[in-house]
Amino acid sequence: MFRVLKLLILVLAAAPVIPAFAQAFPSRPITIVVPFSPGGATDIFARILAEKLRDTLGQAVIVENKPGAGGMLGAAAVVKAKSDGYTLLMGSPGETLINSLIYKRPLQYHAERDLVPINLVTRISNVLVANSELPVKDVSDLMAYAQKNPGNVRYGTSGVGNMQHLNGELLQMLTGTQLVPVPYKGTANMLIDVASGSVETGFVAMAGALPFIKSGRIKPLAVTSAKRASFAPDIPTISEYKPAASYDLDNWYGIFAPAGTPQDVQNRLNVVITEALHDPEIIKQMVEQGGNPSPMTQDQFRAFMQAENVKYVDIVSNAKITVD
Repeated sequence: MFRVLKLLILVLAAAPVIPAFAQAFPSRPITIVVPFSPGGATDIFARILAEKLRDTLGQAVIVENKPGAGGMLGAAAVVKAKSDGYTLLMGSPGETLINSLIYKRPLQYHAERDLVPINLVTRISNVLVANSELPVKDVSDLMAYAQKNPGNVRYGTSGVGNMQHLNGELLQMLTGTQLVPVPYKGTANMLIDVASGSVETGFVAMAGALPFIKSGRIKPLAVTSAKRASFAPDIPTISEYKPAASYDLDNWYGIFAPAGTPQDVQNRLNVVITEALHDPEIIKQMVEQGGNPSPMTQDQFRAFMQAENVKYVDIVSNAKITVD
C-alpha cells in the first residue's frame, strides 16, 4: 500500500501544472478600453466584438471610452493596468505605431515594450470622399482638378499624423499632386465641412461616412485598400488610378494587453477572439460597417504590424510629419 501511495505521489508531481489563475480566467468582467470617443469606428467594432465575447466567456465585457491625445491617453491607461487580462486595449495604428514616429516629445509608454498584441480584429478601408458638388467622379478626375487648382484642394482628416492623414500623404507621394491636409479633432466635424464644401475632400472610415453618402451630402471617390471592398464593390480603389498603382493603406484595429500578461491568458484571449471573428453574424455586422474581420495568431499579428510600420516610417519620413 505504501509503495502504491508513493508511486501516485510521484506521478502527480511529474504531471504538468496548470495555473489556477488560467483555469479560472475570466472569473470577473473584462474591460476593453477604446482610446477614442463613442460612435467612431474603433468604438463600433469594439462593441460588436464585446457582445460576442460576453456570450463565449460567460462574463461581462465592458467597453470603456478614454479619448484624448490621439488615442494615447487610453493606451497609457491600459499600460498602467494590472497585467492579468482583465483590461485590454482596442488599438489602432496611431497609438500603437505611428505616434512614436511623429511626436517630438517622448510618449508616456513604449508600445512595443509595454503592450502585447493579442489578435487582429479587423482591417478597414478608409474612403476618399468629396463634396457632392465638386466636379470630379474618381481619383483621376480629382488629380486633374488638383493640378489645375494647385494649393486649393484640401482633404480633411481626423488629426495630424493619423491614418487618414497618411492616406493623403501617400497619394501625394505616388502622384506628385499637391493636396492640403486639414486636421480635425474628430470625424463628425470633418464630414460636415466636406458636405458643406468648406473643404473639398476627406479621408474617413466607411462606418462614419455611410450616413453622409446615403443622404447624398458627399460622394465616395475611392477606397484605400489594394482591392475593392466587399461591402462597397462599386467604389474603385485608389490603386486603379495608374500613377498610384501601388497604393495600399488600410486602417486596422486589434486587441492588446499590458506587457506581463500571463501567456496562457494571452492564448485564451487569442482563441476566443478568433472564434468570435469566425461567427457568421459577427462577420455580417463588421462587413456592414466596412470591416474585414481578420483574426491571426499572435506571431502573425506581430509580423503584420512590423510590415505596416515599414509603410508608416516611409510616409512620415517623406512628408516630414511632426507633432510638438
